[in-house]
Amino acid sequence: MINEKIKQAIQQYSEELTAIRRKLHSEPELSWEEENTTAFVCDYLENLGISYRSAVPTGVIATIEGGKSGKTVALRGDMDALSVEELNKDLPYASKTEGKMHACGHDAHTAMLLIAAKALNESKEDLPGNVRLLFQPAEEVAEGAKAFVKQGAVEGVDNVFGIHIWSQMPTNKVSCPAGPSFASADLFTVTFKGRGGHGALPHACIDAAIVASSFVMNVQTIVSRTVDTLNPAVLTVGKMTVGTRFNVIAENAVIEGTVRCFDPETRDHIETQLKHYAEQVAAMYGATAKVDYIRGTQAVNNDEYSAKLVQKVAAEAFGADAVYFEKPTMGGEDFSEYMAEVPGSFALVGSGNPEKDTEWAHHHGKFNIDEDALVTGAELYAQYAWAYLHE
Repeated sequence: MINEKIKQAIQQYSEELTAIRRKLHSEPELSWEEENTTAFVCDYLENLGISYRSAVPTGVIATIEGGKSGKTVALRGDMDALSVEELNKDLPYASKTEGKMHACGHDAHTAMLLIAAKALNESKEDLPGNVRLLFQPAEEVAEGAKAFVKQGAVEGVDNVFGIHIWSQMPTNKVSCPAGPSFASADLFTVTFKGRGGHGALPHACIDAAIVASSFVMNVQTIVSRTVDTLNPAVLTVGKMTVGTRFNVIAENAVIEGTVRCFDPETRDHIETQLKHYAEQVAAMYGATAKVDYIRGTQAVNNDEYSAKLVQKVAAEAFGADAVYFEKPTMGGEDFSEYMAEVPGSFALVGSGNPEKDTEWAHHHGKFNIDEDALVTGAELYAQYAWAYLHE
């Protein structure tokens, strides 16, 4: 199952792999702004002789055509950075752009996929099928995968595989359990309208601040009192905008938040209940409520066959003790958009190492990765594709 030529090639290219990751880390680009990253990927693939096409407006879709006919497996690596200020100022490859940083590991994903492509391309004559390479933009705003699907990224694909570097797992551990992995991630905005007025005359007003505060306190009972306790769910209010001045009773209040869960029925239930709570709380005070509920990413649910193949590949490539079983996370991932089209799996590769200070949470300004994990990720990409096509 394991291709020794691929293993040796990736080991050989380990310094190049680290150099690519550091270059991308120092030059972060936000979602839908990945023009330089896209150009870099295109140039790299061009030099390897791998056919590709630029996606719109950013991103790259490429294909390694095997020497024999067979299935097509897709490998995905995302490319976008975050609006986070890098706090690791002493790193020689720290972000050169103020307020922008690769705080989630997408620089590593792109670098790993490029080196995996290089190794696979050298063995393409022995590949019974094709490898689709998805260098995806805009994961952080949950839009890139949808755009890629619309642009035919997984047309003709039989299986899709992705990797996420994970700072909360020990370096080089690989986790890919069957079933739920990442939660669905929805966004909601609730706008309450009351009646403003002088702060000294509350009896003549309908205070939107009171309405909004009541909603925030009560809406948590949707999860704690109406959702089956065996179905994990999170409802978070992250932002509340209300009022204009210390002595003016607020007429309007806007609340923004997110809902996370794994079960589709629970997702439907929470959306219905959230609208009900908003309307009833508003009515209790004589105000009105408008709810905008946006379905974001779907839950990532690893196909059993694919997940077991990842575990088997990881055990054979890195040793049985490399296989790890991380608990599902309430974080969202738009990789689920591909899995809605074709079966597949999404693995985590650990990069947390206390000796290298790489256990900071994703999206934190001090986030960094143990670069020893890069070779593991690149080989996992390549060996999974090789194993799937040879199954």
